[in-house]
Amino acid sequence: MGKDYEVHLEATVPADPEQVWDAITTSTGVSSWYIGRTEITGSTVRTAFGPAQFPPSTVTADDRPHHFTHRTETAPDGRFQAFEFLIEGNDHSATVLRAATSGFLPGDDWADEFEAMGHGLTLFHATLVAYLTHFTGRTGTPVTAFGPPIHNWPSAWEKLHHTLGLSRNPEPGDTTHDGGDVYHVNPHTLGLRTPEGLFRYIRGFHGSMVAAHVVFPPADPAPARWETFLHTLYAH
Repeated sequence: MGKDYEVHLEATVPADPEQVWDAITTSTGVSSWYIGRTEITGSTVRTAFGPAQFPPSTVTADDRPHHFTHRTETAPDGRFQAFEFLIEGNDHSATVLRAATSGFLPGDDWADEFEAMGHGLTLFHATLVAYLTHFTGRTGTPVTAFGPPIHNWPSAWEKLHHTLGLSRNPEPGDTTHDGGDVYHVNPHTLGLRTPEGLFRYIRGFHGSMVAAHVVFPPADPAPARWETFLHTLYAH
């Protein structure tokens, strides 16, 4: 069977259209809020997430600073993914950003992947909003770290929340023990903002907790620190 899908997200951000455009169409811009490290060369968009490489995506619309789209090739099983961004300035020094992600998930077991993808998309959109609100124009360093396999996700989230000084069921606006602000939370993700960067924890589709952070200078990205943190936290 498989599933066609389309996810729409919208936000108003305190940045001008050119700043929003740079955040979604340049290598340094996208790498400062999306997952992993993105390189945009010519009409090709490539994203590396840890050791994995996402399928390359081809730019299909490039109307600065209003409309940007890119799409992967359709695989033999029908899988593809397409991204669209619409940018609209207004008269109040703010910009409306509309994002749509669409595609096809093959097979009869698409439901779990679709759920995980949906939670991830809302996190990344919230991260883009946080970036454009608090770090506009700055270049962050993406940090990706993988923890050990998780066998009990409710317990894993509870342990992480407790370690960070959050309640069992944190909400946006809550604060960690070291002053980080929760900017997004859903059943598969947690997003925190500090003056040093944007820190995301994600339920990995293959069974481990993933740290997918963006750290801004002069803070040290310290990638080994985050892998040690996850493996220490979830040591059996």
